[in-house]
Amino acid sequence: MTNPNGKKGVLYVGIDLGTMRTAVAASNGVRETDYSYVGYPKDLVSRKLFKKDQIFGKEALKKRLGLDLIRPFEHGFIKYGTNHTAEGKPTENGGLSHTELERHMQAAKDLVKYTLGLAKAHKDELVYGVLGAPAQASIDNKRLLVEATRGVLDAVMVCSEPFAVAYGLEMLDDTLVVDIGAGTIDLCRMHGTMPAADDQITLNTAGDWVDHQFFQKLKHKLPEADFSIHQVKEIKEKHAFVSDVAEPVVAEFLVKGKPTKFDVTNELRDACRMIVPPIVKAIQQLVSSFDPDFQARLRENVLIAGGGSQIIGLDRVLEEFMRRSLGSGAVRKVDEPVYAGSNGALKMAQDMPEEYWKRLAA
Repeated sequence: MTNPNGKKGVLYVGIDLGTMRTAVAASNGVRETDYSYVGYPKDLVSRKLFKKDQIFGKEALKKRLGLDLIRPFEHGFIKYGTNHTAEGKPTENGGLSHTELERHMQAAKDLVKYTLGLAKAHKDELVYGVLGAPAQASIDNKRLLVEATRGVLDAVMVCSEPFAVAYGLEMLDDTLVVDIGAGTIDLCRMHGTMPAADDQITLNTAGDWVDHQFFQKLKHKLPEADFSIHQVKEIKEKHAFVSDVAEPVVAEFLVKGKPTKFDVTNELRDACRMIVPPIVKAIQQLVSSFDPDFQARLRENVLIAGGGSQIIGLDRVLEEFMRRSLGSGAVRKVDEPVYAGSNGALKMAQDMPEEYWKRLAA
């Protein structure tokens, strides 16, 4: 939109490109979220059925049998030449081929374009955006994220997801943010300056990993039942908990084609609790390596964000584990887990001087 002095208007956006969900917050007041799936019709029949070349988000997940379904930000970043272990280290094999890399890059670009469509940008507006990325995303992956926005955003910068959460809430001093997503768990300690590499830790023992653990536990307990990882994920998304006491969780699976109900309470609790020790170990690492005069303040100011922060009882269980390993600890949850990252990224975009954005756009 052109203002009276002839200059183009600017739309600022903050985008959280999550493994499972993508969220966008824009300076025009729009806030939207959808699943981070991109689907392409498999053949002429599916193309005729869907009547479009691309399907996104929840709709793509529902229609996945007729689609080549891609999660371009699987494991928390654009998949490229190497896979990663649970500790985030590259493996020696299992990388994507050049053709597969191009498909993931195209899916990433299509998803970014779709997300900007949700933000309702005007055709004659400049769009400046801040993207959230895993805390320890490599230089290669940050470069790929920027490439995915080429032709969609006029200028872009990348920041770590937990830093975006802290920035949006103005918790920039003596705070330890734990952003629990589907692909990664990202930790970042804030101490009044931009965080350095040793202030941040990324874990791959996140939501997708919990889904896999839950799936394996159910396969062991219910060898006669037929169910998919998508069903298991839905159960976890709806009922995830780590507390000792909870309402029974009952799931309905097929047994030789017949719907049959099963109690999966213990298996769900056990799977969800598996993320706690790695998180506490990472918290301990960041606290114990902090300035001794400020360690007490840091361990008493732990903020959990992301979809995983809504696991029932997780804040209290983390506090229990922290008391054992660190002597004390206080944990609280963000109020808006879906938009905390994109809200912070938007605030950062709006706070950046116009000259900075002009240099990036040049």
